[in-house]
Amino acid sequence: MSTATASTNLMNNYARWPISLVKGQGNQVWDDQGKKYLDFTSGIAVTSLGHVPPKVTAKLHEQLDTLWHCSNLYHIPQQEVLAEKLTRLSGLDRAFFCNSGAEANEALIKIARRYAQKVKGTDRYEVITFAQSFHGRTLATLTATGQDKVKDGFAPLPIGFVTVPYNDLSAVKAAITDKTCAIMLELVQGEGGVNPADDAWVKALRNLCDEHGFLLLIDEIQTGIARTGTWFAFQQYGIRPDAISLAKGLGSGFPIGAIVATEEVAQAFTPGTHGTTFGGNPLAATAGIATLETMEDEQILDKVAAIHNRLMEELLKLQTAHPDKVIAVRGKGLLMGVELAVPVGDVIAYAREHGVLLLSAGTHVLRLLPSFITTHEEIEQVMTVLNEALK
Repeated sequence: MSTATASTNLMNNYARWPISLVKGQGNQVWDDQGKKYLDFTSGIAVTSLGHVPPKVTAKLHEQLDTLWHCSNLYHIPQQEVLAEKLTRLSGLDRAFFCNSGAEANEALIKIARRYAQKVKGTDRYEVITFAQSFHGRTLATLTATGQDKVKDGFAPLPIGFVTVPYNDLSAVKAAITDKTCAIMLELVQGEGGVNPADDAWVKALRNLCDEHGFLLLIDEIQTGIARTGTWFAFQQYGIRPDAISLAKGLGSGFPIGAIVATEEVAQAFTPGTHGTTFGGNPLAATAGIATLETMEDEQILDKVAAIHNRLMEELLKLQTAHPDKVIAVRGKGLLMGVELAVPVGDVIAYAREHGVLLLSAGTHVLRLLPSFITTHEEIEQVMTVLNEALK
C-alpha cells in the first residue's frame, strides 16, 4: 500500500506530490509501488552525480566505520582537505562549513555585517538584494529573498535588507545609503524563474562595491559546484566576489553547506563569533571531498558542456514545434528554464504520470536540473514527454 497519503503526524508545510520515493540509482528513482521515474530534478540541484554515486558511497561507507561526529572544538582533517579544494577551485582563501543553504546564506549575511562593523569600523549593516531572488527560509534569509510569498505571516521581519529589481543598475545605485554593507545576488535566479544576470551589470556591481567599500556576496547555493558549466557561476562573469555561499551539489545528497571568502573578509569571523554543532562533521566533509574528487577525475565540466549543448538543441526544437506555448528557453549549464504561455502545473503532472520528474520555477517556467551523468537517450525521453504534454 502506498504511503503517499496525508500524514497525521507530519506538519503540513509541503505540497507533496502523490508518490513516495524509496530507491535511487543513477538518474532513476523508484516509488513504493515499484514504478520507475527519470529524475530530471537532481533532487533540486543536489544529486549532480546521480543518486548513490559509487565513489562517494564507498568513501562514506569507509568513514561510517571510522568516525561520524566530533565537535568543532577539535581539528577535523576532512574539513581541511575540503577547504583546500574549494579555495583552489574558487580562487578565494578561507572556508566555513555548515549544514544547509539557508545556514550558508545566514553566515554570508553575518560575515558581511561583522566585517563592516568590526574590521572596517563602520556602522553599516544593510544588504541590497533583488526581486525574484531566493536565499532561504530562516527569518534573515527569507527577508533577503525578493518574493513576498515566502514572507507571509512572519512579520515583523528583521531590518537591514533592501530589495530592488534584478539587472537594473540605476535601482541599485538609488538604494545605496551610508548603511549599505553588501550586495547579495544569485547569478542565475533558480527559484525565481531561471533568470541569468547580465554580464555588464554584474561587472558594474563589482565596481560599485569597490567604489563604495562594501562587499559583493554571491549566492551559489544552486549554481555552484559545476551546475552552470564552471565550478562557480561567478567565473563566467570575470569578477572575484568577496564571499560565496554553497550547498546543494556539494555533498551529492549528504547535507552540507559552506561559505568561502577572501582572506580580508574572513578576518570578521574570530573564535566565538559564529559556529555550528554538526557543520563540517567528518561524514559531511567526506561527502564533499568525494564529490569534488569524482568531478575532477571525470572531467565533469566537459560533460556538463556536452549535455547542455544537446539539451539546448532539443529545447529549441521544442520551441519551434510549439511556438504558441514555448515563449523562451534560458539558463546556463544544467540549470535551464523553459518559459511557457500556459501554467506549468499540468505539464509537470503529465510528465510525472509518464515517468519523468520535473520542477517549476514560478507558475509559468519549467526548471530542468538534470544530473551531470545524463545520457542522450534520457534527454530524448524527456523531450518526448514534453512534446506530448504540450500537445
